[in-house]
Amino acid sequence: MYQSIEQIVNDWNQEAALTLKVLEALTDASLKQAVSDTRPKTLGDLGWHVAGAPVGILSGAGLRIAAGPDFKSPVPASAAEIADAYRSMSAAVADAIKTQWTDAHLSESLLLFGSMNMTYGDVLTMVVRHQIHHRGQMTILMRQAGVVPPGVYGPNEEEGEAIRAARSPK
Repeated sequence: MYQSIEQIVNDWNQEAALTLKVLEALTDASLKQAVSDTRPKTLGDLGWHVAGAPVGILSGAGLRIAAGPDFKSPVPASAAEIADAYRSMSAAVADAIKTQWTDAHLSESLLLFGSMNMTYGDVLTMVVRHQIHHRGQMTILMRQAGVVPPGVYGPNEEEGEAIRAARSPK
């Protein structure tokens, strides 16, 4: 669990940068990639969810966030628009955490959405893990859509090959 606002903001900013890296690699065409043959959800739906869900979750914990898409609005047809919405939201989340909550606030309990008993620090942990979870799903769907996802916690396959090729004697 996070012990300080500084810890969460640093972690949020690091993970947000990685999520933005994935979102910026999307193409407009890739947004149509289906999650499965039996469900109507798409990669675009998932990207829009990632851009909007933190505001919904954190608002449920009382955080007032100045920017972010209305996740109930239609998914944009533009990958750049999704990335821009995420960029604005992630900066607004970091600012809201820094200005509205204190270190002591993190250990206080709340009932999130009327049914989930947790601390404010737990809520922040859940939001970070939520985006990590969906970011992983997105990278798989990107491959299926013919888009090479960027490396996140290390090089992707193509980046790894380039590194190995650069190291091999010529």
